[in-house]
Amino acid sequence: MTSRDEPFVSRGGRKLRAALEAFELDVAGWVCADLGANVGGFTDCLLASGASKVYAVDTGYGELAWRLRKDPRVVVMERTNALYVPAPEPVDLVAIDVAFTPQRLILPAAARWLRPGGQVVSLLKPHYERAKLPGHPRAKPGRTPMSFSQAGRICLEVCEELAAMGMPALAAIISPLRGKGGNVEFLALFTPRGGQGAEAQATY
Repeated sequence: MTSRDEPFVSRGGRKLRAALEAFELDVAGWVCADLGANVGGFTDCLLASGASKVYAVDTGYGELAWRLRKDPRVVVMERTNALYVPAPEPVDLVAIDVAFTPQRLILPAAARWLRPGGQVVSLLKPHYERAKLPGHPRAKPGRTPMSFSQAGRICLEVCEELAAMGMPALAAIISPLRGKGGNVEFLALFTPRGGQGAEAQATY
């Protein structure tokens, strides 16, 4: 449900809206994919921004908001693992909001969905990524909020790992809303095809 204070079906919509504005992405008429759709905050934001079609992909079932489920512009792909499913068609933009799947796995999967020159906006969650990086303890995410500096360091490590894989971040912003447990999150822009060699421009 939305309200005056929440324009989208979940807080995620406001996070993605901030990224689209910061990265100056006009998705009007674009075909998009929302990997880790859940309730559909990202999907809702993409539709409100003019996307012509959104593939809402999630391993769960029955979570997508009814308003989005019945929208003819939404293709519901439930019980679907984005790591393995082929793209129904090339898309212009992939938006990612996953927790337990590390970026080093989901970004290559997202790249397979893109048309040449397509882009990815991914929500980076340092409190989940920490345990998946070498040299970091396997702390349970969400128990104690990370400090801002620690979250920033983890975000940089993730981006360095992705750059080494040929997927450098082109830009990054701090999410306007904190994640689970009050943790700082970031949104990053990638162009996996044709974006190699670009340096990340972090705004934190």
